[in-house]
Amino acid sequence: MNTAARVEAAYARIAEADRPEVWITLRDKADALAEAARVQARADAGEDLPLAGTVFAAKDNVDVAGLPTTAACPSFAYTPDRDATAVARLRAAGAVCLGKTNLDQFATGLVGTRSPYGPVRAAADPERISGGSSSGSAVAVALGIADFALGTDTAGSGRVPAALNGIVGVKASLGLVPVDGVVPACPSYDCLTVFAPDLALAAEAIRIMTGPSALDPASRAWPADAPLAAPAAARAAIPLDANLTALDPELRPLWDAALASFAAAGVDLVPIDVQPLLDAALLLYEGALLAERAAAFGAHIDAWPADADPTVAEIVRGAAKFSGADLVADQQRLRAARLQAAAILTGFDALLLPTAPLHPTIAEVQADPIAVNAAMGTYTNFVNLLDMAAVAVPSGTAGTKGFGTSVIVPAFHDQVALDLAARAAAVPAPLVAPAADLVVFGAHLTGMPLNHQLTDLGARYAGEVATAPAYRMYELPTAPPKPLVVRTGDGASLPGERWLLSPAALGAFLAALPAPMSLGKVELADGAWATGFVAAAPAGPDITGAGGWRAHRSG
Repeated sequence: MNTAARVEAAYARIAEADRPEVWITLRDKADALAEAARVQARADAGEDLPLAGTVFAAKDNVDVAGLPTTAACPSFAYTPDRDATAVARLRAAGAVCLGKTNLDQFATGLVGTRSPYGPVRAAADPERISGGSSSGSAVAVALGIADFALGTDTAGSGRVPAALNGIVGVKASLGLVPVDGVVPACPSYDCLTVFAPDLALAAEAIRIMTGPSALDPASRAWPADAPLAAPAAARAAIPLDANLTALDPELRPLWDAALASFAAAGVDLVPIDVQPLLDAALLLYEGALLAERAAAFGAHIDAWPADADPTVAEIVRGAAKFSGADLVADQQRLRAARLQAAAILTGFDALLLPTAPLHPTIAEVQADPIAVNAAMGTYTNFVNLLDMAAVAVPSGTAGTKGFGTSVIVPAFHDQVALDLAARAAAVPAPLVAPAADLVVFGAHLTGMPLNHQLTDLGARYAGEVATAPAYRMYELPTAPPKPLVVRTGDGASLPGERWLLSPAALGAFLAALPAPMSLGKVELADGAWATGFVAAAPAGPDITGAGGWRAHRSG
């Protein structure tokens, strides 16, 4: 589908779905079509636009040039003249923005009902909440209006709505996606997130948005040693039954089924006590960290009390009871909690938790807005506080109650979370972290004795390759045996594998190579060049005629 046709289809779906509460500002269709025409012209000219033909929605605390940003507070509204950096990157990649979506005011809530523009109803059941604060964005995706949508996440707002609406939510490590042009809620812990129907599109949007911004002092780059794959024999921590008292009994069978899918995918599940993590989560709304929200938007609520959602106002004014000393004390408690979390999760590749423990009705939230909202964040609130990343995936429904599972990992282990989520869902795992190529032709091939040297470094298998017909292979008398690949004038095409490593892993791999092995550039059959094992001169018997190392060893 070309871009203009996709825009037309989106506006037709908006009319068909008839969910006006999803939007605060819907972009004029003619403007969206004009942008679509510009995208199509760029694509037709040969520009690489990975998101051409897609449309997206942006939560209305994220700046889109020319559209008002309200944060669901009319008196706060302003019209930016530039996109948030993340939005600019998506549009540069060919995505067309449809408009700005409804949210819990100032991104404070996990219910989707704290907005003067009305509560956003769940996609599958209008009596139930959609989850917040990124309520409109999640429902726009779940209803098939947008291909993907931007949310923000401080306490779980990019994950809880995904669970309740049967879609994917990806919350990258803090700072990987810059947040300039995003209205702050709790600046030390805010991040931009993506909702999508599947992991592949969510990961692609995250990949495109990732990278430091000169306008965001808290933005971070991928570290050189970020792992690029989950290990084949992955271990995941899961909560004890005692940690699941908040979970709705009707949702428990869905949790058990989700765990079974991970186990069937080869993930070793080990119950541990996660209560220290859940206790740390209380600092976000019940401690002096509320000062961050007061600093972000408390003055506006005090100046415009009639525009403030009563629950949001009550929360932010609660910061007044804490002193500066209280804030320092809670920050120190948080540092201690991070150390404790690292100790608890040592030896594990991920932590699996229910994304949200319940899916209440709108009436239930209105009857007890503070307590129900607090329960919604039971298994999400600690993630940003402890500098972790998470991927939330749908795990079925109980009647019209939506349920999801979160794969939670340490900072910059985002790829591990995506891999494990994809493994359990039996879908291809998308790549988000930057990678360096390495081609191998001998003892480092899959199933060969030295392959573990790659997998131990978090390397990722990327498929079969073959050299250009210009190489010969020789067998070295080593333990274990290894081949030597030499470029000659009368060579053959040798089969091998492509692996992806982080830059630091590639350096560590090179540093450990014994003589006469070395890395250099290898010409592949398609004319491309890749880093691989090469040698300047032959050594040992010529085994080129065997047709590759695997054939030689099996013969």
